[in-house]
Amino acid sequence: MAAPGDWKIPSAVQPRPSAYSYDLDQTLTAVVALSSRVPDGAYTAEILGTERAGNGVVIGEDGLVLTIGYLITEAESVWLTAHDGRTAPGHVVGYDAVTGFGLVQALGRLDLPHLPLGSADGLRVGDRLVMAGAGGRHRAVAAEVVARQEFAGYWEYLLDDAIFTAPSHPHWGGAALIGPAGELTGIGSLQLQQGGRDNRAINMAVPIDLLKPILHDLTTLGRVSGPPRPWLGLYATEMDDQVVVMGLSPLAPAETADLRAGDILMAVGETEIGDLAGFLRAVWALGPAGITVPLTVHRDGRTLSIPVVSADRSRFLVAPRLH
Repeated sequence: MAAPGDWKIPSAVQPRPSAYSYDLDQTLTAVVALSSRVPDGAYTAEILGTERAGNGVVIGEDGLVLTIGYLITEAESVWLTAHDGRTAPGHVVGYDAVTGFGLVQALGRLDLPHLPLGSADGLRVGDRLVMAGAGGRHRAVAAEVVARQEFAGYWEYLLDDAIFTAPSHPHWGGAALIGPAGELTGIGSLQLQQGGRDNRAINMAVPIDLLKPILHDLTTLGRVSGPPRPWLGLYATEMDDQVVVMGLSPLAPAETADLRAGDILMAVGETEIGDLAGFLRAVWALGPAGITVPLTVHRDGRTLSIPVVSADRSRFLVAPRLH
């Protein structure tokens, strides 16, 4: 992910205040810079790093900030920086691996406006939005929706209806996707390459609608109530119409069961696998974390049956420190 610094979005793709019915400059002040520090021994330190930087969006009058969860997973310290340079420490309130959302509570007064939660349900291809990082207009993109579709992530992540926008924002993590009335419609998560004739960089955002049913749980429990999904700890991708294991999380269920990079995932129980989304749904349909997942894999010309005892992903993570 692009690091913060002395940079600006090209003026040609910056939003212009006259194009919006709300006070653009005032609205953009609700987006803050977020930096976090993760212990060296944290489970996610090797893949995500120990120093992470991105954005957050103030969504509550009390300084509650919404961000993308990978920025704060296992964080031992979080700092929030307003558009005018003021800083405040933050405390990790909650993280949800299913949606990817993370919440931080500012521990000092931010005195910033908060963005109301809107809805992405009505967004269609061609609709114009603003993708905003911290720093005002110079770090915001006048974007439009280029796709609404399913997204399957190699880290056992799935969105049924993600939002894809262009032009791409270079500092996308935790950026605010702002709707036509100045409301929050999504949170920036990834930068991807759009295939086909365009072959351009685009952003993927998590729809804000996914936050509303879990917001109370995240703010009171730090997680979503109920049994967690089964987690295998493998990284998989689609290659030549097959789902292939490309890596394993250390000490995770998949490694313990002797799955290996290069294994082709053929079936979950009696369900044949045709794509990554189908694989994930088949695993999750078996039951909660702890369930044994019967996998059929193809390896070196052989077909193998490998049972994997799934786990709760959160048990591998360092819990946030209390303040």
